[in-house]
Amino acid sequence: MSETDLPVPSVPNARDAVRALRPSQIREVANAGFGVADVLPFWFGESDRVTPAFIRDAASAALAAGATFYTHNLGIAPLRAALADYVSALHGTTSSDHIAVTSAGVNALMLAAQLVVGAGDRVVAVTPLWPNLVEIPKILGAHVETVALGYGERGWQLDLEQLLAALTPDTKMLLINSPNNPTGWVMSREEQRAVLAHCRRHGIWIVADEVYERLYYADAEAGAYSPHSRTAPSFLDLATRDERVICVNSFSKAWLMTGWRLGWIVAPASLMDDLGKLVEYNTSCAPAFVQQAGIAAVQQGERFTQELVLDLKASRDHLVRALSTVPGVDVKAPLGAMYVFFSMPGASRSLELCKAMVREVGLGVAPGSAFGPQGEGFVRWCYACDTARLDAGVERLKRFLAQHGTH
Repeated sequence: MSETDLPVPSVPNARDAVRALRPSQIREVANAGFGVADVLPFWFGESDRVTPAFIRDAASAALAAGATFYTHNLGIAPLRAALADYVSALHGTTSSDHIAVTSAGVNALMLAAQLVVGAGDRVVAVTPLWPNLVEIPKILGAHVETVALGYGERGWQLDLEQLLAALTPDTKMLLINSPNNPTGWVMSREEQRAVLAHCRRHGIWIVADEVYERLYYADAEAGAYSPHSRTAPSFLDLATRDERVICVNSFSKAWLMTGWRLGWIVAPASLMDDLGKLVEYNTSCAPAFVQQAGIAAVQQGERFTQELVLDLKASRDHLVRALSTVPGVDVKAPLGAMYVFFSMPGASRSLELCKAMVREVGLGVAPGSAFGPQGEGFVRWCYACDTARLDAGVERLKRFLAQHGTH
């Protein structure tokens, strides 16, 4: 047989579950901004400030001392101990036996899913939601169903009965992100208590993404902000450390360490040996010098985090006031996180709208559709920057609406 007689090979493709994953529409909008002069980017979930010097200095010192080798899969003992102390101060006694260090919060989410779900399992997620959480179980072959938050005069709210009805006995895992990206919704203590009791009855795992727990504006509920209201309600406040609750956290938000890729998991001690295997087969370990920076963050960073929350609250209030003056915009002050998720003219096709805004006026915000069908009709604006930058963005929004005859 000659070479010309050989069958033409088929096009090589990834497996179907991977090909079916949603691409990031936030990245799609950001890509539309390449080559556009003077873009104001509010699309990504990070501050425009660099990581504090005391954290950067700790990493530099660790590098200078030669902290460049492999570490324990679950993290170096001093960081696990520091995190145990930190979690204990916020949520009650927690030992390092329940702590695993991960290479970023999103890696922690993947590890948590790998621990408890597989092909054919049923997963429930509360949406709108950062797309990574919805797509990660699908990579593993799980089936994801969603329960949508509702939007009204009080902002974003959960229909608790609808969620409980969706959590049937055949459900393997519930995904909750509170404070929520993109809406800023915060699950109340009463809602958490009801959901935890229901999941206990049916043996359902709760994976709680609490990355934004410190970015919580207690004034919205209590009437007066106090930096002593240090964290949003957490499942860790209610659950024992050895039941079916896995809490995921990250250094990215509370200490402005997005590029460092460092996170942690609080989980039952019975999972740790198997979790160590998964870490080995995913990343082996987080970098040693980055873990040293993490120690500095949790041991020295409390004052910084409290000041950061005050700054973010001021920016939140400033942006909500400014957007409230724009005709056609419906915006409510969120209880937590670092975003406003608001409706505006044209947002029923939010991806096209956001691409047009970045092209025409250099305003970069994230389309609501990036966070699932339930987010369509809204756009997300990250307010983790100074108020002058926010004002410039609002002026561009007004200009865009005027150009399109909607202002």
